[in-house]
This record gives sequence, C-alpha cells and structure tokens, in this order.
Amino acid sequence: MDSRQPAPPPPPADLPPRRAGPLAVARAVLGSFLGIRKARDLDADARSITPAQAIIGGLLGAAILVASLLALVMFVTRG
Repeated sequence: MDSRQPAPPPPPADLPPRRAGPLAVARAVLGSFLGIRKARDLDADARSITPAQAIIGGLLGAAILVASLLALVMFVTRG
C-alpha cells in the first residue's frame, strides 16, 4: 500500500498571475538592496511584480536610504 498522496494538479495556464501588493514590492526591494532573497521568492516576485512596480519601489527605496543617511550624517556632525 502506498501512503503517499498524489501531487495536486497545476493551476490552469490561462489565469493571469496575481499582482503584487505594496508590501510585497517593499519586501522585494529591501531584500534586493540587502542581497538576501531566496531563489523561490525571486521566482514568485518575477511572476507577480510588474516592471513599473519594481522601478517605483526601487526609486522610493533609494530615496528613503539617501534621506536616512543624510539625516544620520547631519545628526552626527551637529553633536
């Protein structure tokens, strides 16, 4: 007797991939900045994040990084 269950069938190919939300885009951008993304997460991001979302998320992430570094430098140099 085989106790293994059969694998579930793959989803239909005619369904469009789900579009990623803002939190998923932010998580992907942060992971890309730090270089700590797993391969399976990268594949899922490639299917769900549009190029426009990636560009906007990257620009926002870069702006936040630069602003926080400038704030840190100003805080340290004033003290």
